[in-house]
Formats: sequence, structure tokens, C-alpha cells
Amino acid sequence: MTDRHLLPPAAEACLCRLSPSSQKGGTLIAEDVHDLATHERRLEDPDSYRPACCPRCGAGVHIHDLRARVLQGEPEVATEVLRFRCADREHCGGAWRVLPAWLARSLWGSWSRVEGGVQGDGCPTVPARTRRRWKARLGCTARVLVAVLSTATDGLWAALAATVGLDARRIDLVHGYGVARQCAAPSGVLPAGACFAELAAAVHRLSPGIRLM
Repeated sequence: MTDRHLLPPAAEACLCRLSPSSQKGGTLIAEDVHDLATHERRLEDPDSYRPACCPRCGAGVHIHDLRARVLQGEPEVATEVLRFRCADREHCGGAWRVLPAWLARSLWGSWSRVEGGVQGDGCPTVPARTRRRWKARLGCTARVLVAVLSTATDGLWAALAATVGLDARRIDLVHGYGVARQCAAPSGVLPAGACFAELAAAVHRLSPGIRLM
């Protein structure tokens, strides 16, 4: 929890920018894909990544293309992500990129690398300047994120929002979720980056465009 007399600084505008309703397409996150091996298996059966329908208009979607992803600081983790296009090209034509949950949207790396970069002595592949920027973002207000999570209907995210409160920082949300998630994990040990990945995915699902960091 934060000191109520010393509120965290405002977040950068890019972290709180909603995807415009007029936007044709965007990013979807496959919240059940937590590692590279699972992602590669899913790519062999693209239908396993296919959205049930176009999120914008409800029409069917077809495979559009594969986009290469080489992760910064992780040259050994080169993969691809699928894009789907709305079948109603005349009235919609939206293109939807599907990211596995372990890939950090807009950060060009994995969530495990992000976690390593902001905790302890940091990940050696993360430049010091990048590490400072990430830590500064996590130290910003989580007010928008808390408001978003409070709208969830599954109880877990709304409970987390109520626990940390509107004056929390973004890192407080990560830590709070980590405690709840660890208690629920059979072994009590979470995969690297899991808390960041799951929290970021939930926020994006509830309010597309809003970012954890």
C-alpha cells in the first residue's frame, strides 16, 4: 500500500490510451499460452488461435499472415505471431493480431525478461536506461488500472482492485496479484513473468489499449 499523503505520479499517456472504437482491428491476447513451446505448438494448428468471430463486427475471420517476432535482448527467442482478417472486407476488414500471453505487448520482449529487469539486480540483457523507464512506469499511479479491474465480473480482479485501492502504484497491483496467485498455486512457485503477463492480459481484455507498463 502507498502513503496516502504522498500519492504516486501520473502515468504516461501511452499507458492509459484506449483503443478508439473506430479502429479496424487490434491486438488480442491468448491468455492460456504461457510459454514459447506451447505457442509454437499452437502455430502448427492456426485454428487453435483463430478468434470465434471478428471482435468488431461479429463476422468470421480468416488467416491473414504470420509476422516474425525477434525479441530484444533474447535473440534465441525468435518466433512468429498470427494475424487474422475479418471476412467482411466490404464493411469491416479489421485485422487482428493474436499475441501469446508471455509476450509483453509494446515492450518487444517476454514478460519474464521484464520481471527480471525490474526486480533484484535486474536482467543483464536489459539496458540500464530501459530498466529505469520500466521501474518509473511501475511506480506511477494505478488508478486507471484499478478502475478497469473493478469492472471484472469473475471476482478475482475486482477483489484485487478493492484490496490495493485507488491510491496504489502499478507495482502494488503486481505484488498484490502475486500474493493471491501464489496462494492459489499448488506448488506456491510461479513461472517467471506470470504475474505481469496475467495482469496485463486481464487489463487489455477488459479495456483494450490500456497497458500495465
